[in-house]
Amino acid sequence: MQDYNYVWADCFEITLELSCCKYPMASQLQQEWEYNRESLLTFIEKVHMGVKGFVRDSVTGSGLANATIAVAGIDHNITAGRFGDYHRLLVPGTYNITAAVVGYVPMTVEHIEVKEGAATGVDFSLQPTVLVPVPDPTPAAASPAPGSATNATATAKAASPTSLHQPLQPEDFRHHHFPDMEIFLRRYASEYTNITRLYSVGKSVEQRELYVMEISDNPGVHEPGEPEFKYIGNMHGNEVIGRELLLNLIDYLCKNFGTDPEVTELVLNTRIHIMPSMNPDGYEKSQEGDRSSTVGRNNSNNYDLNRNFPDQFLPTTDPLQPETLAVMNWLRAFPFVLSANLHGGSLVVNYPFDDDEKGIAIYSKSPDDGVFQQLALSYSKENTQMYQGSPCKDMYPNEYFPHGITNGAHWYNVQGGMQDWNYLNTNCFEVTIELGCVKYPNAEDLPKYWEQNHRSLLQFIKQVHQGVKGFVLDATAGRGISNATISVADIDHPVTSYKAGDYWRLLVPGSYKITASARGYNPLTKTVTVGNRGAVQVNFTLSRTDSKVEEGKLPVITNEDTSDPSAKEFETLIKDLSAENGLEHLVLTSSMDVSPYRYRPYKDLSDFLRALNLNYPQITNLTNLGHSVEYRQMWSLEISNKPNQSEPEEPKIRFVAGIHGNAPVGTELLLALAEFLCMNYKKNAAITKLIDRTRIVIVPSLNPDGREIAQERDCTSKTGQTNAHGKDLDTDFTSNFSSYSGIGEPETKAIIENLILKRDFSLSVALDGGSLLVTYPYDKPVQTVENKETLRHLASLYANNHPSMHLGQPGCKNESDKNIPGGVIRGAEWHSHLGSMKDFSVTFGHCPEITVYTSCCYFPSAGQLPSLWTENKKSLLSMLVEVHKGVHGFVQDKSGKPVSKAVIVLNEGVRVYTKEGGYFHVLLAPGLHNISATAEGYQQKHVLVQVHHDAASSVVIVFDMDNRIFGLQRELVVTVAGATMSALVLTACIIWCVCSIKSNRHKDGFHRLRQHNDDYEDEIRMMSTGSKKSLLSHEFQDETDTEEETLYSSKH
Repeated sequence: MQDYNYVWADCFEITLELSCCKYPMASQLQQEWEYNRESLLTFIEKVHMGVKGFVRDSVTGSGLANATIAVAGIDHNITAGRFGDYHRLLVPGTYNITAAVVGYVPMTVEHIEVKEGAATGVDFSLQPTVLVPVPDPTPAAASPAPGSATNATATAKAASPTSLHQPLQPEDFRHHHFPDMEIFLRRYASEYTNITRLYSVGKSVEQRELYVMEISDNPGVHEPGEPEFKYIGNMHGNEVIGRELLLNLIDYLCKNFGTDPEVTELVLNTRIHIMPSMNPDGYEKSQEGDRSSTVGRNNSNNYDLNRNFPDQFLPTTDPLQPETLAVMNWLRAFPFVLSANLHGGSLVVNYPFDDDEKGIAIYSKSPDDGVFQQLALSYSKENTQMYQGSPCKDMYPNEYFPHGITNGAHWYNVQGGMQDWNYLNTNCFEVTIELGCVKYPNAEDLPKYWEQNHRSLLQFIKQVHQGVKGFVLDATAGRGISNATISVADIDHPVTSYKAGDYWRLLVPGSYKITASARGYNPLTKTVTVGNRGAVQVNFTLSRTDSKVEEGKLPVITNEDTSDPSAKEFETLIKDLSAENGLEHLVLTSSMDVSPYRYRPYKDLSDFLRALNLNYPQITNLTNLGHSVEYRQMWSLEISNKPNQSEPEEPKIRFVAGIHGNAPVGTELLLALAEFLCMNYKKNAAITKLIDRTRIVIVPSLNPDGREIAQERDCTSKTGQTNAHGKDLDTDFTSNFSSYSGIGEPETKAIIENLILKRDFSLSVALDGGSLLVTYPYDKPVQTVENKETLRHLASLYANNHPSMHLGQPGCKNESDKNIPGGVIRGAEWHSHLGSMKDFSVTFGHCPEITVYTSCCYFPSAGQLPSLWTENKKSLLSMLVEVHKGVHGFVQDKSGKPVSKAVIVLNEGVRVYTKEGGYFHVLLAPGLHNISATAEGYQQKHVLVQVHHDAASSVVIVFDMDNRIFGLQRELVVTVAGATMSALVLTACIIWCVCSIKSNRHKDGFHRLRQHNDDYEDEIRMMSTGSKKSLLSHEFQDETDTEEETLYSSKH
């Protein structure tokens, strides 16, 4: 390797033998570090020795890439980098060095003295062998600084026929390969910082950034009430006109902001996002001059990105590509209103729908067909050639588009197109614009395309300000209502409000009945007249549906008033992440991401978890829950800011996977999630706060034995599904708590004892395979499901954050999966069985659990893992956010003493118990819920709690001592008891006195008889004896025997 580096690269490499022993004991590593530390640092410092500098064009001053740097007397040359930069290692001495590049006169600098220490700087300025005319710098000098209000000298065509001002036009027309485009974008982002922000929404297959340039007067911020617009270019890599036009548009908007009224108004009132290239990999394979081929059309995995989006009529069978997933997540992250997708190969504006149920070329009308026609015409009218409708006569002589627009499916059928996905899955209206008959025209033709299209590009952006706009507000609090639904009568296409309650709805001029509705509020309808001069402002103020229910009844608790700034800050974070695009923004702003690329067998999995624990000891704790039949350990990784301490006030969530060993996708997703969280701790503010306030437990493999025998690419095989005893572990969780001790499988027993019966989890998410849906309890057949609304809400939350799961069409070979509304179904309605883990978790662990089926194939190829991670990442993170909602409570007595083990009954059904310190936490669907709290020795408490979709409701329950005995007031019971005791004592005294008197009287009478009447002694003795006998006989008479004897006598 060292020779290869030296000969074929510009790199000097040596090989270090560091130790006689190849694999020394771990105890010796510290000593080895001491031996080598200074040497390693000193060696790094040597990179700065020798000479360094730049090789530049003497006329333009630009760097000359790949220039050759030769040192006289040393037969080893190096080359300059792409900016003309070079660095040549040399020992101290005097040298003659020459720089040369094709097309330039070589230059030699003699007697260069190289000293010990820092490199000597030597720059080369080479003369071109053929001089080219230098562009006149005057227009550039006249170009205003960003934000300048001064007028510039007109150098191009006027902005509009009625304007005397002539905006500055782009001057640099060329094809930009990726490095060139990247530098262009960075330059404009750095020069126009007041109105631009450069960001990436993801990476291509070949790891090129998918850049977006934001242009706004407040870049990086969504301003409530301001619509968001986007352009996407170069979706097909060899269709390049859109890519270059969008770079020209960036130049145009930046240079004319503050001087041109049209541009300034657009930037001040619109947040514009421009993605020049969605398929940078395909572009690099394309060739200039290509008229109609498909070379470079697809991405590097050879998939057509405009056939790769989930389709409304037929399932998309191709795996979603990184570029597709990145754009889908991007579209969910911003409240886009209007968009255009720029293509090449024809000259027409194409609008939804792109396909139909039959898959044939037929007009496929969307509910907003009139709006789409107006949008398409706004572009084509400004492009004379396009508007004529017969663009490519030499290539397609019979093709005609009236006024330069067409319905997509009417032209030809496209399944899996991006514009339909935009319209059906977001609030964004998108059209597809074909910009020219030639896909990759020569660079000299590019000015012509700008001339033909730049008015259209501006006019189309303006259409984002048509229709209606406004806010949906809470009548009580006055705050905006996020995710409210805005529907228009007779148009089956609602849109939703954004975080601040702001919304936009594109409409053609006319009169409409518009209704705003939101969960927990009374809907409101207004009649609105829409004109053609900007959007009409229509605000909706909604009242709560429960306002009457609350009057005169139990106290309704919403959120506990807290003065803790960190708590308020975290509450704001949860609200932001719960907004429609909050999670997409979190994903996009994560500083680090992971890309799972292979499956890990048991040993690798164990090593990976240990490595996470060793590298992030401050936030992780690795424990062994138990062992499998074949004695493989079942690992549990806890992620928290205090992983070894009890924090009962924090919600606890568990993620488990691998209960079926033949479905290991979930295992890899959880390993990716663990690494993603650890890598972003202290780097991403949102993830750091989530970890600081959540106890996250990850159990990646419940059935390690089955996983070891399962085979990759086995999509339907059951090999490895069961444990080593042949038992399906998801049928081994007993439904009868009394028989728990009889559970035979060690894996099941470990999960029950060390996870479920701890009863300190608020939510559990189990990952499995074999379909693309989410199930919620119960798996066993039951007539009623307690807390069904909440369980379904949790399942829907996961599905809705997945790009295709919520569509409810997994497309698996199993026909039972053909149509699952919303991608969510109760377990028993899908595959009913007894002894499931989630049923046991709900019944005995008092923890709701959902099961996520991540893919139709049990064990897909490792190549699909990156896309599976991208698809599920947002859903997994949504669970971390959701666990902070519902109701957080604290139970105490009047003295402030926490009451643990109190029973919390929800809606007269589900029960949970307070933890150590009196804390409890329960997840509930948004709405009004009845909570009862009981504890021994205390009076029962009842409260009504309003649960919101974007925040937890906090409640403090204060118990009174129980003043009721046998259902009666304590004071009454004590009074009655005292009176009864007094009566009993008085009665006893009276009886004692009477008995005493009688006893004395008997004694005195007998004494006189014996003394004066001796003659009667025998008679008296006989009478006394008879009397005692009679008394004894009556006192001990056996009534049972008497009854039996009577019965016996009567029978005979």
